[in-house]
Formats: sequence, C-alpha cells, structure tokens
Amino acid sequence: MTTLYLTEPNTLVRKDGDTLLVILPEDKQKGVSKRKQHIPLIKVSQVVVMGNVTLTGSAIMALLERGVNICYCTMAGQFRGQLTSPLNKNSLLRVEQHLAHHDEERRFALARAFVRSKLSNMRTVLLRANRKRKDEAIARAVEKLGKVVARLDELEADQTPPDPARPQKESAYGSLLGLEGAGTALYFEVFGRLLRGEWGFAGRSKRPPRDPVNALLSFGYTLLLNHVATAVNIVGFDPYVGFLHSSQFGKPALALDVMEPFRPIIVDSVVLTVLNNGMLKPEDFREEFGAWWLKDGGRRTFIRKFEERLNTEVRHPIYGYRVPYRRCLELEARLVAKWLTGEVPEFRPFVVR
Repeated sequence: MTTLYLTEPNTLVRKDGDTLLVILPEDKQKGVSKRKQHIPLIKVSQVVVMGNVTLTGSAIMALLERGVNICYCTMAGQFRGQLTSPLNKNSLLRVEQHLAHHDEERRFALARAFVRSKLSNMRTVLLRANRKRKDEAIARAVEKLGKVVARLDELEADQTPPDPARPQKESAYGSLLGLEGAGTALYFEVFGRLLRGEWGFAGRSKRPPRDPVNALLSFGYTLLLNHVATAVNIVGFDPYVGFLHSSQFGKPALALDVMEPFRPIIVDSVVLTVLNNGMLKPEDFREEFGAWWLKDGGRRTFIRKFEERLNTEVRHPIYGYRVPYRRCLELEARLVAKWLTGEVPEFRPFVVR
C-alpha cells in the first residue's frame, strides 16, 4: 500500500477496471509527449492532489468505496481539504473523545503527553546530530530542552473549572503551551547548525516560509498531516476535536495533536537528509514576494525521500516489534483510543532514544 501523489498540472485520472488510469499531459516546451500509467487500486492507500489535477467521478467513487482518502493541496503544498469515506462505526470512541475534551484533567494529560513527546524527540534529533559535531551551542540547547521536559512533568491539571476572568497564561494549560513554545524555540535556534552549506536558516517562519529550509519544513508537515488525518479517521476519531490544539472550524486538531511526536523524526530528518546530501540545491527553489517554494523537480525529490522515511522500519517503543513509521502513525492513534476507552491505564506516546 502506498500514497499516490499527483503533482503534474493538467493531469487527468479516471477509473479503468480495477486500476486508476493516470494521463499525464503533453509538454511541448520540454519535449515531453502525453503519457499514460495504470495504478492498481488495491495498491493505493491515499491520494494527494497538488494543483490543477482532475479526477473523474468514477475515480473518486472507486477510491471512496475502498476507504481511500483524497487530500487536496496547492502546488506549494498548502492543505486545502480532504474527501473521506463515511466515519468509522466506532461511535463509542467518539463519545469518549468528546467527553475527554471537556474533562480538564484528561484533556491536560493528553496535551502534556503530546508536548512532552515532541520536545523529547526534538532533543534526540539534536543529540544524534551532535555526536560528531561536538557543537557547544547545540549541546546547550539539548541541556535546556531536557530542563523544559522536566518542568512539563511537574505540571498538574487545574482542578477548578476554567474562569473567563483568569488569563490562560496563568493556568496549567497556559503554562504547558508556554513550555512548548520555549522548547520549540530552543530547537529551531540551533536547527540551522545541523545543515551543511549556507542555507540562511534564521529560525522557523510559517506563513509564508521566508527561506528554502522553511519551505521544506512547511511542505513536509503538510504531507505528514495528510497521513495522520487518514490514520485518525481509520481508528474512528473525529479529527476536528483535539486536546492540545484548539478545536476550530475546519482545523484537524486531533490530527495535529497526534502528529506532534513525528514532526522532528520524520519531516525534520528528511529535510536534513535532502539538504546535507546535496539532493536539493538552491536552484530547486523559487521566491515570490518574499515567500519561498519548491519547484516541480525538487518537490518530486522531497516526496520520494519522504515516502522512503515513512517506509523505514523502527522498533516501536511500546509494542517492541519492528514496524514502518507509516504504521506507527496509526498505532499512535490507536493508543490514544485505548487510553480514552480505559483499555490501558496510561497513554505513552511515541518517543525515540
């Protein structure tokens, strides 16, 4: 099972028997003729559509009948929407999800676990990268991140109902968000020191990405979000009701929650790989009004390495057996479900060593 990425403008996709017929357009400027490719439906687990691509009604119906989600993004990789099959029949899980969302103690426990795992994995990425570098700035960041994680363990959920007159920053939840912000800032302050060459990374910038490195990070996080949203749908959650991220109209808050531990070990790892190994060059990017975006060739390279990373097998820290990162995303959602329904006494998120 794999993800089908449709990135070529004016591509047409239609159903042909038990396959998808992908018709790539002619490009006279590049001297490329029209091409056709058959993709067996049984091998497709997700479809990501970027830019001006057309899927016929029969192709969409065939995918939805098989439970394959279709994610729509801009050519720059910005998420725009998703077509999914009907909700999983596990309505009792969604009831528990909504109850926990309104339970201060349970919501805080999950939110803290997501933040802790994210910052712990960020710290591990820095530790691994600094084994040979011996960079003092990175070492200091690792030490400070460890202290932030320790402070997270000291936080306790508020036992009183939220008071509108009380500033959020004074609440335990506000303190949690503050520590998350502080830890993330420490990580990205030294992330540029992990890169070889002059990439001009001065820190994280999102809307818009102000340099090529930020363009890759944003693009990678969008790709990862698509996969996590699919995983939480498969398990039976409502992806729009979260615990760490606020629940807003059209915001896949739970998918963003579950994604947190995997940002540094999947996306950031791929970014370091493609840049430090010379797989992407400055000419693979373009600048428009201060924002940076990947060109077509660079996008394909990044997607290929991203898929390779998802298919990389690791020993799961909870279950103990080897599984690809792709499967770890679903297992993480299932662990959340088991904790919410009382099947396990503690939610232990994905943390690497």
